[in-house]
Amino acid sequence: MKTCGLALILGVSMISSPGRIKAGAVDGHSFSKPGDVRVRHLDLDLNVSFEKHELSGSATLDIVRAPGSPADAPLILDTRGLEILEASETGIIEGRPIPFEFGVEDPIKGKPLILKLSAKATSVRVVYKTTAKSSALQWLEPKGTAGGKQPFLFTQSQAIHARSWIPIQDSPNVRMTYNATIRVPDGQTAVMSADRSGDKNCGDRVRGFYFAMKEPIPAYLIALAVGDLAFRPLGPRAGVFAEPSVVDAAAYEFADTEAMINKIEKRFGPYRWGRYDLLVLPPSFPFGGMENPKLTFATPTVIAGDRSLVSLVAHELAHSWSGNLVTNATWRDFWLNEGFTTYLERRVLEDLYGKERVDMERLLGREELKKEIAEFAPHAQILHVDLTDRDPDDGMTRIPYEKGSLFLEVLESTYGRDRFDRFLKDYFDHFAFKSITTADFVSYLKTNLIDANPKVAEPIDVDAWIEKPGLPENFPVVSSNRFARVEEAAKTWSEPGVKIDVERAKEWTTHEWVHFLQSLPHQLPVERMAALDTAFGLTNRGNAEVAQQWLVIAIRNAYSPADARLEKFLTTIGRRKFLMLLYGELNKSHEGANRAKAIFAKAKPFYHPIAAESVGKLLGVEN
Repeated sequence: MKTCGLALILGVSMISSPGRIKAGAVDGHSFSKPGDVRVRHLDLDLNVSFEKHELSGSATLDIVRAPGSPADAPLILDTRGLEILEASETGIIEGRPIPFEFGVEDPIKGKPLILKLSAKATSVRVVYKTTAKSSALQWLEPKGTAGGKQPFLFTQSQAIHARSWIPIQDSPNVRMTYNATIRVPDGQTAVMSADRSGDKNCGDRVRGFYFAMKEPIPAYLIALAVGDLAFRPLGPRAGVFAEPSVVDAAAYEFADTEAMINKIEKRFGPYRWGRYDLLVLPPSFPFGGMENPKLTFATPTVIAGDRSLVSLVAHELAHSWSGNLVTNATWRDFWLNEGFTTYLERRVLEDLYGKERVDMERLLGREELKKEIAEFAPHAQILHVDLTDRDPDDGMTRIPYEKGSLFLEVLESTYGRDRFDRFLKDYFDHFAFKSITTADFVSYLKTNLIDANPKVAEPIDVDAWIEKPGLPENFPVVSSNRFARVEEAAKTWSEPGVKIDVERAKEWTTHEWVHFLQSLPHQLPVERMAALDTAFGLTNRGNAEVAQQWLVIAIRNAYSPADARLEKFLTTIGRRKFLMLLYGELNKSHEGANRAKAIFAKAKPFYHPIAAESVGKLLGVEN
């Protein structure tokens, strides 16, 4: 394990403790008790085995005891699906074995690993390996990649999946720095959410890659990917990794990344993470993007060829301020990450592409929000949602994103854009590299914006926005002339016998196509479906956003010419947003539900465990 190891390149921990955790922020999704003993730094030393589908090695954790905590307080780590082999103290008492035991297993949180430390312990090493139950990991065979020649591995740690590949205090309220040594088969490249400090041949057809994250981050932002990767620069601070056959298309798609960084910096303060790179993953990645610091993970479904879906890049980049720099302390505060980021995303897009385009994106977001509010129970419509005894993945709805962003739009319109921009910049400075609760934000908002500007406007009912269901009456209204024309086309072309004007739609953007399809009548005769399909080639559209909207309509109207495309879509794309919409539509009828289960049985090995679990729950299929 020491061969080609971490100490050869990086030495010991390079940064002091990022500060004490706030005792008041209790995370119900973690077993850890960082108010007694907390992790401040992690050294990972892992071997990657594609043959065994296994990570094996050690996690060395530098710890600090809180003043006044019991001398015999154990270190409690979160685990799920890990096999723990041994534990020992390092640092002051090198090599002393540590007695450990597992606590009672929880179906959501996993099992606490309880390490009984000596009073003077400053660092512990846990030797372990992952198992088939490690929900963060997806091991792809070559056929699941773009190149089709080499396997691929990637992690997805948010929300509480880091514990399934690292024994860790898996709470967003615990921030730590980390170093890592990752040994992979020769010919493969490892990348992480950290600075790469080198790589070297480790012998026996193994190569070691070395990483250092000097800024303190929570465990859910630790990320790893291994595969056949190429790199293209996008600017002085930005670049993109992807498989060789994909990387040039990705570089074209993401060409505005450096400009986005500059725009956000100008308004909301400096980018504090050094580099901003992206990694385009294979299509089984369960999300649109994941904001791992220094290395955003992105779905290939945003590579549309026309840069129409780069709002995803703007969103994940904006997380470098809201989410990564200032982080939700618990998962019920998730809106602090996503509502702020959605707001920042649209501000940078407006600066780059103009208000007309952003208004279309706002309208699409509002439509999604209205649908969820109509479908969800009142408790699920609340920004500061109660997730007690629930998987925090269940809280990843459009509510924290869109309702949270609307709340910030209300604050902007009330206090003025310039004043609100200054408030946000100060907010990011004040809470930089800290994890905060909703109460922390509300207190800061009241002191630094509302009370500081008593004559600006009538007081905003903050509690109605954050703690109550639905939408207050004063939410901003947005309109779009381009969408109005699209709606008229949808109304006209859905009528029997009406000629479809192909030229009229020739210059439509992705946003207009999505809105057009959403504006069509719920029920359409098969002959109208066929006419639209013939005119616009909708069944075979390569743009995933447009395709999934059309396939929903095809399911709803039993349009059989799209059947093969639907099955191919569901068996070759693992993005959870698409899967839940399409499987959900199939599941509305008895025949459709049977078909959904048959497709899921075929596609499940291709899906990431997070996506597979979500679809399985939806269809009532045991995983």
